[in-house]
Amino acid sequence: MMEGTAAEYHSKDFEWEELRDEVENDASLRYHIVPFVASSSSSSPSSDPPPDDADAWRSFHRRHSAGKFFKERRYLLKEFPELLCSGNSIQVLELGCGNGSTILPILRAKESIVVYACDCSEEVLQRAKEIVATTSGVSLDHRLHTFLLDFTVHKFPDWLFCSSCQRASFSKPVNLSSDSREQKLRKLNAPSFLREEQCCIGGVDFVTLIFTLSAIPFQRMSSVIEKCFFVLKPGCLLLFRDYGLYDMTMLRFLPEQRMGFREYMRSDGTFSYFFSLDIVRDLFLGAGFTEAKYKHDRQVVVNGPPTSKQLLLWAV
Repeated sequence: MMEGTAAEYHSKDFEWEELRDEVENDASLRYHIVPFVASSSSSSPSSDPPPDDADAWRSFHRRHSAGKFFKERRYLLKEFPELLCSGNSIQVLELGCGNGSTILPILRAKESIVVYACDCSEEVLQRAKEIVATTSGVSLDHRLHTFLLDFTVHKFPDWLFCSSCQRASFSKPVNLSSDSREQKLRKLNAPSFLREEQCCIGGVDFVTLIFTLSAIPFQRMSSVIEKCFFVLKPGCLLLFRDYGLYDMTMLRFLPEQRMGFREYMRSDGTFSYFFSLDIVRDLFLGAGFTEAKYKHDRQVVVNGPPTSKQLLLWAV
């Protein structure tokens, strides 16, 4: 699929089962599917990753500071029309926003959408704000709020959905007296856009995980998904799109870049994981989500190889 306004959108250009058979019967690709055995020179997938693994992505963003590495994802609304069908005052949390390639089409979709975007790189957050602020044709910057966060390690800030409002939303008793001091303390770290009477924004309507989950070590994925669950309002959606098993990106990795079961490390130290439907379901159902919609995108890139993407919606 080509990026750009003139691109055609396809969701099924080939049969995934044929690609699977081709890969699994190719002896030169066998190393992708045999059981993984950690060598003395590689990290075991069961061991804890180094605490500074996000440094690889910070370095990546510094190398691509011009913000042109990732193109705007203009196909996003075709894949997730739910963003257009929602009512007024829509609040979206974008995880791993990078240079804003996912943010722009969401902000363009409706003037009632506000996006809260986080990343582990302060430089790329600044670049995302600059790109949005200078986008021609419509004023978008007042509807974008960025914040620095390595969500693989730290929890989301309380101003997104404080514990009192979470319990109230799920019809559980709320001890206002015990929470009053907590709320006052939280206000000290509250962002400027939060109104004086607000303890938090009351949760979000959508969380977007667009090619983000695959970029973190597998053993941290469950924790990240659980955090997403608790920041969503009841009945709202998580939008997920990421690499599927046997994507050509996966098949380009060399044997020595394999770090675990379907997990690889690029030469710059960044991770990449490739999902099967069963793994995705286990991760999200285990965090409390229910499956709302699933589609497996199978696309042939113009002047390029087949790609396999997992596209799902998960509801609280």
